[in-house]
Amino acid sequence: MKRFDSITFGTNGWRGLIARDFTFANLRIVAQAIADYLKRERQIPESPLADRKPLVILGHDARFLGAELALAAAEILEQNGLEPLLCDGPTPTPVISLLIRQKKAIGGLNLTASHNPATYQGIKFSTWEGTAASEEITSLLEAKIAELQKNGWSPEVKRPGEYQCATINPRELYFTEIKKFIDFEVLRKSSLSIAVELLYGAGRGYLDTLLEEAGVRIYRLNDETNPLFGGRRPEPSEEGMADARALVLEGKASLGLGLDGDADRFGVVDSDGSFMDPNKVLALTLYHLVKNKGWTGSVVRTAPTSHLVDAVAYIYGVKVHETPVGFKYIGALMESEPVIVGGEESGGLSVKGHVPEKDGILANLLIAELVAKEERSLQAILKEIQDKAGYFYTDRINIFIAPEKKEGILKLLEAGLDKIGSFKVQSLNRVDGFKFLLPEGEWVAFRASGTEPVFRCYIETRTQAHLEELKAACQELLK
Repeated sequence: MKRFDSITFGTNGWRGLIARDFTFANLRIVAQAIADYLKRERQIPESPLADRKPLVILGHDARFLGAELALAAAEILEQNGLEPLLCDGPTPTPVISLLIRQKKAIGGLNLTASHNPATYQGIKFSTWEGTAASEEITSLLEAKIAELQKNGWSPEVKRPGEYQCATINPRELYFTEIKKFIDFEVLRKSSLSIAVELLYGAGRGYLDTLLEEAGVRIYRLNDETNPLFGGRRPEPSEEGMADARALVLEGKASLGLGLDGDADRFGVVDSDGSFMDPNKVLALTLYHLVKNKGWTGSVVRTAPTSHLVDAVAYIYGVKVHETPVGFKYIGALMESEPVIVGGEESGGLSVKGHVPEKDGILANLLIAELVAKEERSLQAILKEIQDKAGYFYTDRINIFIAPEKKEGILKLLEAGLDKIGSFKVQSLNRVDGFKFLLPEGEWVAFRASGTEPVFRCYIETRTQAHLEELKAACQELLK
């Protein structure tokens, strides 16, 4: 049985149900573990933290008790001799990453559960580079958390409302940074009208204001304080972008752009009302940065991300890197070499010279710039690409399995497969999970969820018929 006080970090932080898992007491333990880690790093002469002032950036999204929880974490950091600096309202994750780098902080904490429902809260810990903490770091944190819990650690804290710390408004600093990447004159001269889906999240006042300052006519959607997110997930998926799509189909907007709860993920609706899945947006962004901006370097994507990205890279002679799932792997590579764009199929990307963290605001602005520059729809641009590179049909399905069958399925996949349905397996890629490469550039990837009895199955084919056949074959295989 799962212990509700157990605290483990996933691909990007720790998340849990408010009041059951995510409590003030548990948050303070996490903050103490982070404080211990940062203090220890500062004592190592060769550590990049050794010569820095002990500044830690804190922020929160628009969820229930976000500000109060951020202050609770800040109080623990201050008790440990660190200097917390709190963003003065709901703040996007990429903005916190930028602030860490600009202020030369030793790290950052963001109270957010990202695109999860309102019943969840979470915390993301970013390193001094502004990227998500590595597995090596989070493993150390988990061990320290377990030790603190075992020893019954409990701090003395002030009454709610009594503790305060220094604050900062980071918006103008972020706006200055973003204007390095976007040609606002191109947007100003365009005839774009954009439905901006804010989903009650931390991106309010960022994407919408930047577009407005560029002279673009916008329609703000769900732009008010609502910790319940209107009763739905703050995720700019096809469902989450329905209001923006309606405005596009009504002819009021020529494009729909959206953000998730902490504004690190994007959502895009084209002029015909079609939802552009993140795989296509990543490929279009690479196309735009190379063709229209003349950028050079490589591209990095996660293992389950579409090879449409590879096809665009091939057209323009760009090297492709593949990483495990989790933007921290992409971010690490972006810190080590010139990467034009790095992204993942779940809706996150960043670009060369920017923070090594997902930025949904920048992603949306790049798409708006692309449409304004080429004066045609995203689908038209995509068709031109696919006429050169061929067509890619991609889907992701969740296959629920009985918990007692999980190990057996893992052993089956680990041993390798000769065929999936009628498709011969050519090779097995173990970068993340099990990615079976098939003829004609088609593939299937399986990843087991660490939190629920689910296998996530990613499929990419060159025809719609093959996609449907493989979806059925994967479900049959995992039975």
